[in-house]
Amino acid sequence: MSKPKLALNPKHPERICWGCDKYCSADDLRCGNGTIRTQHPVELFGEDWIQWELNHGSPETPDVAQSAGTQASPCNEVA
Repeated sequence: MSKPKLALNPKHPERICWGCDKYCSADDLRCGNGTIRTQHPVELFGEDWIQWELNHGSPETPDVAQSAGTQASPCNEVA
C-alpha cells in the first residue's frame, strides 16, 4: 500500500491534522499525536512554502554543533 501524498495547497487545511499518515479530522485525533492538531506547512509558512523548500531545502543536514558555530568537544559526547 502506498503512502498518501501531502496536499500542496489544500482548500481547508485547518480541518485536518497533518501530524501522521492518518490525516484525522481536527476534532477526532485518533493517532494520539498530542492534544492539538499539527498544522499544514501552508498555514505556518504561507502559500509559497513549497517554492522556498525547493529553492532552499538541502538534502544534507549540517551537524548541529557546526551550525551553531561551535566545535564539539570530547567532554560533551555521550558514552
